[in-house]
Amino acid sequence: QVQLEESGGGLVQPGGSLRLTCAASGRTGSIFTMGWFRQSPGKDREFVGAFTWDASSRVYADSVKGRFTLSKDGTSPTIYLQMDSLRVEDTAVYYCAASPFGARRVQELGTAAIDDWGQGTQVTVSS
Repeated sequence: QVQLEESGGGLVQPGGSLRLTCAASGRTGSIFTMGWFRQSPGKDREFVGAFTWDASSRVYADSVKGRFTLSKDGTSPTIYLQMDSLRVEDTAVYYCAASPFGARRVQELGTAAIDDWGQGTQVTVSS
């Protein structure tokens, strides 16, 4: 099993930036793709972005493309989500996720493709 721990959420004004961090531990050798989902009150958990561990494939939801950027640490199983030009509609709990599938397959299947979840971190965009 893989353990995922997120950090970096908080309150930010519209147009601001935040960076989320997700540190993986445990059976990290089973991870093929890591990424982020988010969930707002009353809504389903939705895909934000994902990339294969070797960074050969990287995909984003249309709603965040050009504003959010995925990256990873070169020496440890840690990934980052840089969120710029934040909007009120980006407000949600953000979850780190790990999957044995490729990044595009994660985007297609959504939560069904995920084996392991983090506990979530709240991002609030408000003036």
